[in-house]
Amino acid sequence: MRYMLLIYNDEAAMANAPKEQTQQVLAAYGAYTEALHKSGVWLAGDRLRPTQATTSVRLAGGKTNVLDGPYADTKEQLAGFYMIEVADIDAAIEWAARCPAASSGTVEVRPIWEMAEYAAA
Repeated sequence: MRYMLLIYNDEAAMANAPKEQTQQVLAAYGAYTEALHKSGVWLAGDRLRPTQATTSVRLAGGKTNVLDGPYADTKEQLAGFYMIEVADIDAAIEWAARCPAASSGTVEVRPIWEMAEYAAA
């Protein structure tokens, strides 16, 4: 089954972290990503640009509204993701617990809703 591991961190804290700490975090993510690859569960993953680069789009009354920046103000922001394929939720949780963000932010584990009928189109 496929799962998204959605990584949430405090952008401000990361931006203000000392260079040495930032390098340690990046090294931890590099090791984690390598472990995902070696295990064969990694399908995709990437880091996201900060929320200042965000554009939010909504439709209201038939008009497209485009807002610069994130839609919601939150303590933690979506910083990146991994898509993995594992046997079950327990395995996905084990991988999420190993993610560096689990100790400094939040890793949301969300099953992918398989929509095979649309994939063939």
